[in-house]
Amino acid sequence: MLYRENGQFKSSYGEDQQMLPILQDRRVMFGLLAFAFFGVPFLASDYLFLSILIPFLILTLAAIGLNLLVGYCGQISIGHAAFMSVGAYAAYNLALRVPQLNFLVVLVLAGLVAALVGMLFGIPSLRIKGLYLAVATLAAQFFMDWVFARVKWFTNYSHSGSVSTAPVELFGWRLDSPPEKYLFLLGVLVVFTVIAKNLVRGHLGREWMAMRDMDVAAEVIGIRPVYAKLTAFAVSSFYCGVAGALYGFIYLGSWEPLAFNLTLSLNLLFMIIIGGMGSLLGSYFGAAFIVILPIVLDQVPQMFGIAMSTATTSHLAFMIFGALIVFFLIVEPHGLARLWAIGKEKLRLWPFPH
Repeated sequence: MLYRENGQFKSSYGEDQQMLPILQDRRVMFGLLAFAFFGVPFLASDYLFLSILIPFLILTLAAIGLNLLVGYCGQISIGHAAFMSVGAYAAYNLALRVPQLNFLVVLVLAGLVAALVGMLFGIPSLRIKGLYLAVATLAAQFFMDWVFARVKWFTNYSHSGSVSTAPVELFGWRLDSPPEKYLFLLGVLVVFTVIAKNLVRGHLGREWMAMRDMDVAAEVIGIRPVYAKLTAFAVSSFYCGVAGALYGFIYLGSWEPLAFNLTLSLNLLFMIIIGGMGSLLGSYFGAAFIVILPIVLDQVPQMFGIAMSTATTSHLAFMIFGALIVFFLIVEPHGLARLWAIGKEKLRLWPFPH
């Protein structure tokens, strides 16, 4: 009885097409945002910020970018950490060589550089698909790893290949403490989520989904495959480029090319598979699953008083983590977002039988 639409009438097209048409959804969303902005900064510890919340927000942004390409446009990619590295190194060089730029401008420019690189590596999608496209995007991963490790200009001729950044300043506000970093990242994530939601609800998102469902039929009805696929790669890479810049500047502070390796690309892919492809909410669920579960699994032996070496604990966590991924894929191939949708549908009919 708590989750019903009875008595909620739409008197205009705008009301009918709003992002959260059900009143209860809007109230819950506003409550979550209010708690996230005004409650969490005062309640969470520094460990919670640095180990869970900050990486969760950044990886969610990257997962949304990958989901726009894989989940909504149907173009598989297993090398999106490469575009994160492009954004990180572009932001580093922009901040180093043009220090007058505001950090928000640096983020946007870094995202645009990543979008250009993403469009370049997205060109093979015009002729190939499936596993062949996955191999093409994997080439981007290896190529970017080689470029940033060998071309010393990108690392300001650092002998070790690692780079370090100064604390981020934004309109005179220096992001020093973990709560300040968290609030900034949360604001960025909310803005980019709203933009992505409007994109997938608009004509561009419908073109992406038409290409995903049946590209031949989409071309017959007038959708241009070149435009649809390359814009998907561009927007997806832009999101990942911004996420990479935030990952380097806000979370890591200093990094080397191996910080954006194939493991990170596979983790991003796992996020959208577990969370739910073609769902922005699934990007949040998947990122939370990938970030929180390894930390929890590392603590399981201590919770039960089992003495284990660090290496054994790490290997056990990897095995359990892999088994849980397989379990979720078998139980619900459409991800955690689908389970959430099923729960909401059941709640709308409760207490009546289904």
